[in-house]
Amino acid sequence: QVQLVESGGALVQAGASLRLSCAASGLTFSAYSVGWFRQAPGAECEFVATIKYSGSPAYYNDSVKGRFTVSRDNTKNTVYLQMNSLKPEDTAVYYCAAVRGTLTSNYNVYATYDYYGQGTQVTVSS
Repeated sequence: QVQLVESGGALVQAGASLRLSCAASGLTFSAYSVGWFRQAPGAECEFVATIKYSGSPAYYNDSVKGRFTVSRDNTKNTVYLQMNSLKPEDTAVYYCAAVRGTLTSNYNVYATYDYYGQGTQVTVSS
């Protein structure tokens, strides 16, 4: 059974940093590209970042470029999202998602991924 479990969400002040983790089990992790998405209350799901199964390349939403960094450790079956200079508009539930193989031109589309986590809440106060 495939499981993706996010952790690391918290309530922080604007300007703070957080590192989210996405731990995978039940799949050959090194064969899966992994993306991060987020959903704020009343908003649609938004692409945040994604990383190829091999660790490169990675792609970002323009709104987080330069502040967020996605990385992975295939020996630990884990993908990370380092979030710096957090803003109140980053407040959302963050989800990781895995898709087998390389990233396609639809890497920013939530529905194109195969497996999904349950999410972790990130709240940034002003």
